[in-house]
Amino acid sequence: MGVTPHPGTPVRRSLRAPDVDKLVEDACAGQLRAVSRLLSLVEEGVPDLPRITAALAERPGHAHVIGLTGAPGVGKSTSASALVDAYRRRGARVAVLAVDPSSPLSGGALLGDRVRMQEHAGDRGVFVRSMASRGQLGGLSRATPQALRVLDAAGFDVVLLETVGVGQSEVSVAGMADTTLVLLAPGLGDGVQAAKAGLLEVADVFVVNKADTPGAEQVVRDLRRMLSLDHRRGGERWRTPVLKTNAVDHEGYDEVLEAVDRHVAWSATTGEIEHRRTRRAGEELDALVRAAVTRRLAGLRGGEAFRRMAAEVAGGRSDPYSAADRLIGSLLS
Repeated sequence: MGVTPHPGTPVRRSLRAPDVDKLVEDACAGQLRAVSRLLSLVEEGVPDLPRITAALAERPGHAHVIGLTGAPGVGKSTSASALVDAYRRRGARVAVLAVDPSSPLSGGALLGDRVRMQEHAGDRGVFVRSMASRGQLGGLSRATPQALRVLDAAGFDVVLLETVGVGQSEVSVAGMADTTLVLLAPGLGDGVQAAKAGLLEVADVFVVNKADTPGAEQVVRDLRRMLSLDHRRGGERWRTPVLKTNAVDHEGYDEVLEAVDRHVAWSATTGEIEHRRTRRAGEELDALVRAAVTRRLAGLRGGEAFRRMAAEVAGGRSDPYSAADRLIGSLLS
């Protein structure tokens, strides 16, 4: 199945099969330049993407994907840096996939690797990549599933998926993550606003950042009170912790990692991790099938069969539903 590039994106020529195999082999061996090249090909949606994806599928990794989301201004990037530091002290290899707003001129990410997590520059155990959202709703890029597959195959232990700060639509990150951290901060909206945005349902861990500022304790109390009223969280349901951090000083992140560890153990025991990853794969398949059907339909619209069907509907010789069923049948044949 072909892959349609994003509008306005220059398309690279197809690679030879040995080049794809070598690139995937180098990436899986931990060569960061190869990882970066693969991510560029994925983001551009090159014709080689199906072959790249097939090669990666033969080399599955063990990465745990942690979604990091929250409204603009809560300190997601600073928190991501603090999380990287905490995981590196454990000896884990960490990748950060930061989805940024798109430039209206180039279509690329407005915020790049240059301004992110400079304290980790030169650390071969850390890989940071910015991707453009390209207007995609939900705070993520359309290339996110394939990008996560690249980072998983490259042998990273943890992948931090940081979303665009777009408010209520950020709940989409829960569909991509094994564990979702939702960040809030005093003065930027209390727990009631989190409930309105649907974040109570998607958060596996709440992190109240800037805990040294006035109002932080009130946000914590509001969240814990609303979580206590969620009657769905009984039995084997995960009980979402509410933690306080100060990302600038890297305070409180050992507790965050401990909460993630507990969620990992719970997910494995209850089968939640398999459920989430199956759902993620299903959503990716759905998107690919829809894209393929849309492309075939676009070609069909310019054909004689489509014009004949339209004329029959206009002339009363057929009803639109019957005509649509016949067109769908021709697409699937």
